[in-house]
Amino acid sequence: MDTTIPPIYLVGGSKGGVGKSFVSLALADYLQRQDRHAALVETDTANPDVMKAVQDEIHCVAYSLDDADGWIGLVNFCDGHRDAAVIVNTAARNQAGVARFGAMLAGTLGELERRLVVLWVINRQRDSLELLHGFSRTFPDAVTHVVRNGYFGSPDKFTLYQTSALRKTIETKGKSLDFPELADRVADELRGQRLSIRKAVETMHIGERAELLRWRALCETMFAGVMVDG
Repeated sequence: MDTTIPPIYLVGGSKGGVGKSFVSLALADYLQRQDRHAALVETDTANPDVMKAVQDEIHCVAYSLDDADGWIGLVNFCDGHRDAAVIVNTAARNQAGVARFGAMLAGTLGELERRLVVLWVINRQRDSLELLHGFSRTFPDAVTHVVRNGYFGSPDKFTLYQTSALRKTIETKGKSLDFPELADRVADELRGQRLSIRKAVETMHIGERAELLRWRALCETMFAGVMVDG
């Protein structure tokens, strides 16, 4: 496999409200600031907030992963944009589609000469972990990093994950990461106005901008710590 071709980054979690969109936004910002060519595949076609936030900055396309056509489109997009790190922002409902059609992507990674790097975002509930078990069966060769979202508390609060056999399995190939909490008023403005991180830094008031820059720096440290380029 040609390791000079950028990876596919799949931001998952399967359930809604765990913070996938903010991880995708932060990852897109990080790659751009590192002068890496990036593209986004938005799979939340009903509420494509991430795509609307970054569509003026990077190439974006939307596919539903609920059916085979969407997976075909995703594979072809990755093939047609081999110079770009592809960020796949997954929708909360995509678990069934992964189980039925995900092998289409898994089986073409060799031909695409792509590595699949998964950022699996969790809260403190058991189903975040159970859904990862199912996902991992479809993509056993992916490098998976579990992302504890700081919005739900400090790392020691994620007791189910901290003490699980799953954590030991993840950390044989990947890492457990801590995604920093962002102040609610800043997060609400990002979400409400559908702003990219870059645009928000340019337009927010000084107080909100200071908080965003603090958070951005922590996100960059997190991504750099796992060599996000693969």
